[in-house]
Amino acid sequence: MPITDWPNEDRPREKLLTKGEQALTDAELIAIFLKTGVRGQTALDIAKALLSEYGSLRKLLRMPPQALLQTLGIGRAKYAALKAALELGRRYYQASLPTGAILDNTRLAQQFLADRLRDYPNEVFACLFLDTRFRLISFEELFHGTIHSAAIYPREIVRRALMHNAAKVILAHNHPSGHPAPSTADKEITKLIQQALALIDVSVVDHIIIGNPENFSFADAGIS
Repeated sequence: MPITDWPNEDRPREKLLTKGEQALTDAELIAIFLKTGVRGQTALDIAKALLSEYGSLRKLLRMPPQALLQTLGIGRAKYAALKAALELGRRYYQASLPTGAILDNTRLAQQFLADRLRDYPNEVFACLFLDTRFRLISFEELFHGTIHSAAIYPREIVRRALMHNAAKVILAHNHPSGHPAPSTADKEITKLIQQALALIDVSVVDHIIIGNPENFSFADAGIS
């Protein structure tokens, strides 16, 4: 039976309008973006099958295009709609921490960084540039790498810090594996960046590694 023949209260779009988006399941939210199904399968059927195949919403949205485009009922337009929804969410969370927000505790910084970096399937290295009062000047994703590592250039971080006239920096990157424990390379690059920034009188407040579901803070662990 097509979704259009369902009772209004069971249709994902109508359910969202009457009960709010929080009332929808992951499959129902996906079905709204898929819009239509294929012969014998509704958009909701396809959404449920996708979640069953990949195990979770997070894993589904992290899949590369070649994997999803092979799924019955997922064409280029529907794939683009799903990825656009994910990017829209990222940008929403970025906007939720406006310029001038005070980042003087690791909890707030970790929450913001997790929203921005956790879903990347590859390593991304980013910086939060702050003024002397820990007020946010800018957030920038500076280096994108592979699933295992990202090439990081302290010189570029120094250049961006000078451009923003920053006094403090919070370093951050994600571990796509989900395990946030710092590697030897993570510790070494942190020291190199600290030394480079110290030459222009900019301090590194913290280096936060985003895992799933836990994160790691160099500052909380007493690693300098």
